[in-house]
Amino acid sequence: MSEENQTIERMLADKKASRRDFMAGATTLGVAATTASTMWATRANASEPKRGGHMKAGLNDSNTIDSLDPATFNATTMIAVSRAFRDSLVEVGQDDSAAPGLAESWEATPDAKEWRFKLRSGVEFSNGKSLTTEDVIASINVHRGEDSKSGAKGVFEGITEVKADGKDTVVVSLNSGNADFPFLMTDYHMNILPSKDGKAEVLSDVGTGTYLLKEFEPGIRAAFEKNPNAWQGDEFGYVDSAEIVTLLDDTVRVNALLSGDVDIINRPELKTLGRLKRVGSVNIIDAASNLAFTHPMRTEGAPFDNNDFRLALKYATPREDFVEKVLYGYGVVGNDQPLGPKFASYDPSLTVEQDMDRAKYHLKKSGIGNSAIKYQYADTAYNGAGDAAQIFLEAWEEAGINVSLQKEPKDGYWSNVWNKVPFCACYWGPRPVEDMILSIAYLGGAAWNDTNIDIASVNALATAARAELDTTKRKDMYQTIQHLLSARGGTIVPAFGKDIAATSDKIGIGPKLGGGWEMDGGHFIKRWWMA
Repeated sequence: MSEENQTIERMLADKKASRRDFMAGATTLGVAATTASTMWATRANASEPKRGGHMKAGLNDSNTIDSLDPATFNATTMIAVSRAFRDSLVEVGQDDSAAPGLAESWEATPDAKEWRFKLRSGVEFSNGKSLTTEDVIASINVHRGEDSKSGAKGVFEGITEVKADGKDTVVVSLNSGNADFPFLMTDYHMNILPSKDGKAEVLSDVGTGTYLLKEFEPGIRAAFEKNPNAWQGDEFGYVDSAEIVTLLDDTVRVNALLSGDVDIINRPELKTLGRLKRVGSVNIIDAASNLAFTHPMRTEGAPFDNNDFRLALKYATPREDFVEKVLYGYGVVGNDQPLGPKFASYDPSLTVEQDMDRAKYHLKKSGIGNSAIKYQYADTAYNGAGDAAQIFLEAWEEAGINVSLQKEPKDGYWSNVWNKVPFCACYWGPRPVEDMILSIAYLGGAAWNDTNIDIASVNALATAARAELDTTKRKDMYQTIQHLLSARGGTIVPAFGKDIAATSDKIGIGPKLGGGWEMDGGHFIKRWWMA
């Protein structure tokens, strides 16, 4: 080990050293500021968990129409709320595995068409009611059937029957095999709820989680206290109490962290990240992710029902500029495929480079001419959506496409704009397996298929892939799907990003962050602590 490395090791081991001290010393030794920041965050986060204290987070992605009904969840705030006071059968562990939740174990038939989940014994809801198989069955059924309005309806449409086998086992039968089915049970909609007369109580504030939901004001705040009877209480749930406040404005959110009004924020503006990294009391979380920045075009009506017109927009889109000027380098170029670089099936050979000649060719071939279209956005869609809109506008107009921009209010964007208007800004948070994101957003008939695309070959391949137990064959199928949706799909995906958050140096985090969503898979309240 070099003398410089030994000095850095000693500085990291010094319990009295502050972040500011370490950053100054490391940069003097020639360590890049970003590298030093990561080294300090790793050191700080690897400390032993401590119990006690009050944790306060300022999050965006919240609306005044938010509800405790898990079928309606679509953004980080409600995911974090539910992860704190409710549980799922299966969790995405901090090693990205399918980890036991309320199901302590599971097993499948050789064809993966039937799955048996053994429930954990002794679990109680916060009102003292014991967890039963009836609760689990009713909770799963929220997301099934023709009358279901759940955003996860597509994820669970392959279920043909859910039944109990004795007092502690739930049996789920599928219409075809699904090798990744336990991961589908980690979907953030799949809360296990108390039931009454065979129906899940979707609006109940009663849960089995590590925290009790004490206050809930949609779009404003939520407050939690430690659940003294939580089944995970010995392993997680470090703080005595926690609070989430809604801070939609990016500047307000950062200032709240800097002033100490909150301990944690999600999605700090990327253009301010360099300044934040230089603040001695702030740590930056920078996690690789399948976070997708998407721009859906609804294909049921003109002009977006014309694939040549969609291709004109795709070939005109400046992807490198998006990564550089909107993501400030915190991401990689996307090529209009649904699956990001963390998936094993990600196909790096797929490229859709900006090409104005090809864009103009497809525009002419479409016959759309100079017909005007409108692109709608808000910065709640993703940080920098307004900047991206200006970059897109310039490029699309250069290709001869007649586009106007319309900025929308942040509050209500997900209920009033997304999945309703013909062309808008969107993002899709990471999912742990390919089938989950495809079933939610890209297959014909899916409730959140925000382009209304319905490609028979994609639907058939996705069905075959989920049943294919040979991982090589399954990977090939998912790569074919990526090419089909890139060439014929209804959304522009210029980039995949990273999960970025910022915390005060009072927050402790383990050495690994679970995937499946930002903020440690949405589990940060129960997994992080006050250092």
